[in-house]
Amino acid sequence: MKKTLLVFISLTPLLYLAYSVQNANDPIKYIYTFTGLSSMGFLFASLCISPLKKIYNLMVYRKILGLFALFYAFLHFANFFVLDAQFDISFVLKETLDKPFIYLGMLAFLILVFMGFTSTKKLFAKFHKWHKLVYIALILVVIHENMAQKVMGILEYFFIAFAMILLGFRLQRKWLSKKQTHVAS
Repeated sequence: MKKTLLVFISLTPLLYLAYSVQNANDPIKYIYTFTGLSSMGFLFASLCISPLKKIYNLMVYRKILGLFALFYAFLHFANFFVLDAQFDISFVLKETLDKPFIYLGMLAFLILVFMGFTSTKKLFAKFHKWHKLVYIALILVVIHENMAQKVMGILEYFFIAFAMILLGFRLQRKWLSKKQTHVAS
């Protein structure tokens, strides 16, 4: 699969959103849900690449998937700032401080923004160790999504389980690399 094809496939949720939002009873809520779930989907997909790298040669696609996670997170934030808050910064600050799930979502968004800006070859070389913050963003995003729901459903439990599996792979990899370092010395 070529990178260009992946970019076009990654834009299909946006096309679907543009079409389907017209029939939504509450368009703002619909955009929140759609962009939030799309961002989470791309974040999960980008984090699945590392555990699969030994089986498949997919590492070249991880950056694209991560940038689309940021893109849909930006649309999620833009929905909040433009449609919900109507550019009222004081409203944004008040909502962010009053509602913990928004605060956590903002923190996750800022981590993704940092990672997006430092994903160029030149900056990635300087900041690659900081890109492990994506796992903190993953935790924050899952908590944000769960807190935003009135009732936890099967999807929320799935996100928790999937995040735990991805974190487990990351911790296992870190533990194995430390173990191999100790054996070599």
